[in-house]
Amino acid sequence: MRILGIDPGLRRCGWGVVETDGCKVRWVAHGDVRPPTTGDMASRLAFLFAGLEKILDEHRPDAAAVEETFVNANPASALKLGQARAACLIAPARRGLPVAEYAPSVIKKAVVGNGAAEKAQVATMISIILPGAKAVADAADALAIAICHAHHAPSRGRGVRSAA
Repeated sequence: MRILGIDPGLRRCGWGVVETDGCKVRWVAHGDVRPPTTGDMASRLAFLFAGLEKILDEHRPDAAAVEETFVNANPASALKLGQARAACLIAPARRGLPVAEYAPSVIKKAVVGNGAAEKAQVATMISIILPGAKAVADAADALAIAICHAHHAPSRGRGVRSAA
């Protein structure tokens, strides 16, 4: 199964693709989509959506997984992240892909073994789990999301429900 992990963001949206074969997970590709920081919200979201569509066209995943939004103290920031997250959910859903959602603590626990792990720990584990993947920041997080789904999908009907 080929899985697209997405770490939503309006400035940088990380993405990572892995393939699974039984218990084996193999790195395919990763990167980020960077919408313009200027312009109206609709144009920025359209850029993000179009970028994700290109990734879906190129890598043809069987499933997608997206990080759930954490509670943010700044309501305006939370709203913007929620809008970016919507684009990240809709792009694969329009292709008929099952889209799972995972809490940050579930993702970190699946990759690092600790739900409170730091970003640097996640990136380090990604380099160990996926040799050749020199991902950092948002792309490393996206690969962690894909790995999390690889661990949870077999017992979850390919991940159409949210993990708590």
